[in-house]
Formats: sequence, structure tokens, C-alpha cells
Amino acid sequence: MDKMLPYLQSDSTYKVHIHTFNKTLTQAQKIQKIDALEFLPFKGKVNLKNPEHIFWILEDYGMDPNNVPEEPFHLYFGRWIADGQRELIESYSVKKRHFIGNTSMDACLSFIMANHGRVKPNDVVYDPFVGTGGLLISSAHFGAYVCGTDIDYNTIHGLGKASRKNQKWRGPDENIRANLRQYGLEKHYLDALVSDSSRPIWRKGTLFDAIITDPPYGIREATRRMGSQKETAKSAEKSTENHTFVSSSYHLSDIFFDLLKFAAEYLVMGGRLVYWLPIYRPEYTEEIVPRHPCLKLISNCEQMLSSHTSRRLITMEKVKEFKDQDQNSSLLDGQYMPYRGHNSFREKYFSGVTKRIAKEEKDNQK
Repeated sequence: MDKMLPYLQSDSTYKVHIHTFNKTLTQAQKIQKIDALEFLPFKGKVNLKNPEHIFWILEDYGMDPNNVPEEPFHLYFGRWIADGQRELIESYSVKKRHFIGNTSMDACLSFIMANHGRVKPNDVVYDPFVGTGGLLISSAHFGAYVCGTDIDYNTIHGLGKASRKNQKWRGPDENIRANLRQYGLEKHYLDALVSDSSRPIWRKGTLFDAIITDPPYGIREATRRMGSQKETAKSAEKSTENHTFVSSSYHLSDIFFDLLKFAAEYLVMGGRLVYWLPIYRPEYTEEIVPRHPCLKLISNCEQMLSSHTSRRLITMEKVKEFKDQDQNSSLLDGQYMPYRGHNSFREKYFSGVTKRIAKEEKDNQK
């Protein structure tokens, strides 16, 4: 309390803000909580427009959006000193972005991923599942040169149906480059290519300072890779060569095996791989997080999606040079077999949704 006294004097002005995590308060509730501070010896006058001192109440209601407590787990009170960079969340909001898709990454999470990747000026950052380029934007903001690939021709070229409500087709200038241009970051944009991540197109050698990506889970975007007609037609003669590409299923386990192997081979030493791993929570153990002998696990953070599913932000750092013997290391060791469980994530995700809807309907009938 003694440290606060200089900011509570009668010749000073102040105001109080309140912010909650994982819960939304009405204006009346906010005022009630602010009024509860009357035990503090505020002697100055309230000035909402231009106060000398700003005080904040921060309330933490945990991380589970499906089980929000009545009272906060933690409550903090203090004087504002300076802003961080949270204004970036609003200025880079997906709602205001020129080109978006069904799975465009939230601006806040994009910047968190760039921070986990330790992106800095003049880095080269790559996203193998680039989509509409949301993760490229946050990296370019920190001064990196960015590029990406995606199997979807229409997304790379900004063609086809729009994802926005009341807009049927994408406009003539809806593409990744236009997004970078919107924020004055076009000079950091290298390019985006139509490519299958299961079949790397890059020359051998270390190319990227960071690989930051959000692989498809099979929920809102399909998990696909390129095949050929001869792979789908078992009756065709083995000698027949047909290079007409068709789409085939790309299991989540294979996606993560390929991603880690690619990162081990193409990241510079000390470079980081940052990606999201979807999880069926009742079956989760740390042992199912994909590993590679060239990559060290740095962090594993959970974001809740529902009562039974979540995704984990995995950050790994390259600590060993890639050798020929590492080419298939993640496929030979038996400890990696649990990743095969990721193939059924879509079924488990929707089974939980079905059960929840059935429960709600049953409760409504009571």
C-alpha cells in the first residue's frame, strides 16, 4: 500500500479499467467490481478522458471455456506503466483482412506463433500449409521474408467461392500478396506456390530460419495429398504410366511425420518448427507428441477447443544436423506408432459433437 500512496494524492486524477480472461462481464458487473475498491484511499478525482494514473483489475477465469467458474482463480490489481503490443491484435484482425478463408488463423495466435519461432528481421520463414497466409503476415511484421506452399490451387490464386458472409465469389485481388500489401509488408513476401507438402520441391540444404504452420485436421479443411490414377485403380497394369494427378487421403500421422522430417532437413541449426497438434483429450499423453532425433521439444501449450478436444502448440528447435540415416528415423522406431491415433481425430471430434447435441436435446425435453 505504501508504494501506491504517491498515486492516490488529492491533486492527482485517475480511472480504473477491468479486463477478464475467459469470461465476459456486463458493464454493470464491471462497475460493481470497481465500486468494491472503495476501501482503497483514493483521494484524487476521477478523469475518464485524460487521467494521470490508470489502474487495472485483471481477473483470470482459467483456460476451459466449457467450465467457467463464478469467481476468478486469480485477481490482479496494479497501475498501468506501458502498453505491450496487444494493439496488433486489433490492427491485424482477420475481420478487417482483405483475403480470408475458412481456417484463417486468429491474429493473436499468429503473433504468438511468430514469437515462439523467435522470428527476427531478415529471417526466411516458411509455411507448408499456407492457406490465405495469416501466419506469413505476423512473421513479416517482425521483419522476416516469408513464403509458403499449399495444395489448393484456388486458395493460392485467390479463386473460387468466398468465405465471407454475403459474398459468393472471391474478388480479382483477393490473394496472399494483397494481404501483405494491406499491411505495408509486400516487400517481405517472396512467393506462394501450389505444391504438395508430402513431396518436397526444394533443393537440398538448410533454407529456412523458421517453419511456422497449422496443418489441416480434416475438420474444416480436408487432409489431402497428390496421388496418381494408377494408385487408385488397382486393376490397372503395373507398366502403365499415368501422371494425371488426383487427390488422395493424407493421414494426420503421415502429415506430422513428413513435417518433422522436412523441418529436420531444411531448418538451419537453431531454427524452430512451430505447429498445432490436434488432440482427443481423454487419450492424450505427452508420449504421443511427434519427435525427431534432430529436433528438441521446447514447449507444448494447450488451447481448448471443446470439452473433449484441444490443440497443442508445439515448438521444436533443430539441435542436430540431418544425416542420411535420419531420413526414415521417425518411421522405424516403434514408439511413434501412437501417432496413428491422429487418423481418427475427425471421427472423435464429431462423435463428441453428436453426443453433446443429443444431451442438449434430451435436457430440453425434460
